[in-house]
Amino acid sequence: MLVVHVHVHVKSECIEAFKAATLANARASVQEPGIAAFDVVQQSDDPTHFVLVEAYRTPAAPAAHKETAHYATWRDTVAPMMAEPRSSVKFANVFPEDAAW
Repeated sequence: MLVVHVHVHVKSECIEAFKAATLANARASVQEPGIAAFDVVQQSDDPTHFVLVEAYRTPAAPAAHKETAHYATWRDTVAPMMAEPRSSVKFANVFPEDAAW
């Protein structure tokens, strides 16, 4: 299982629009067979900071996700909303060993 944390800082005036676009992407993403989980969290003390927690079933699943129409729509919609370029950190699942979310 590959888990990716995507950190996004948005412009303060774009918070609600970013949330709407990101929730649409997340709802479509969890329908993909290669995605085990797709969570969206917002930092409590900095509402402009979001983390997308993406859990992929296979090493090929992230590339397949980036080929979907909903990802392309999200990427293009939120790009002007970002205060800085998004960043990501990749993790390997350790526990539970058989996590299937």
